[in-house]
Amino acid sequence: MTAALVTNVTRYAGPGVVPVLLRQGYTVVCHDRSFADPTERTRYEAELAGTTCLAAQTPDEIAREMEAQEIVLDAAVSNDVHPISPVPVENVALGDLRATFEAVVVFPFRLAQLLLPAMKARGAGSLVFVTSARPLSPEPGFAVPTSVRAAATAFAQALAREAAPFGIQVNAVCPNYLQSEMYYPRAHFVDDPKGRAEIARLVPSGRLGEPEEVGELIAFLASGRSRFTTGQAVHFTGGWP
Repeated sequence: MTAALVTNVTRYAGPGVVPVLLRQGYTVVCHDRSFADPTERTRYEAELAGTTCLAAQTPDEIAREMEAQEIVLDAAVSNDVHPISPVPVENVALGDLRATFEAVVVFPFRLAQLLLPAMKARGAGSLVFVTSARPLSPEPGFAVPTSVRAAATAFAQALAREAAPFGIQVNAVCPNYLQSEMYYPRAHFVDDPKGRAEIARLVPSGRLGEPEEVGELIAFLASGRSRFTTGQAVHFTGGWP
């Protein structure tokens, strides 16, 4: 069995990467905030055959639940999410900064700590961190997500140096202008002509990235087909900025 863990499967890159991994023959082990509800786990597994939904919410709970089910991972996609809204630096509540850091840096850091020993023992594995391309062109009002996402990308690259001698690949995929209901909802930026025109002015490709387009990129990096590719931050931006 080829197994890959994907976090936050219903948000950000999750809706794109899970179907691609399933088509490529993976059993996809799924984490999501909504899966604290057993009804949501059952519904998701019924809709996407080949998925295994975890009730676990924290990295430690994820590791324990996978161990109890004797799941051995070939790859993990840390698809980290947190709500954003424009706030000038002087008005940022430190509690919001800490919450963003916890979700976007501490969560994947701890998850990596827990997954690495088994991958090192096997001498193989792939970790893909979904971060953001925001640091390429910081926007006023978005200092928190820009700086925290940069930290997550830097962590992935630092981890890659430590993990490479053990045969483990670590890469970051850094999207911007990816169609996702959390950040760029379809109703406004795809279905609405004004929203489409706004995106066309900003993105050289003239549109938002499709979920399964980023899914294909993530699946390739997770696959181990190019094992020498590690420590990379791959921007998924349609030519922006």
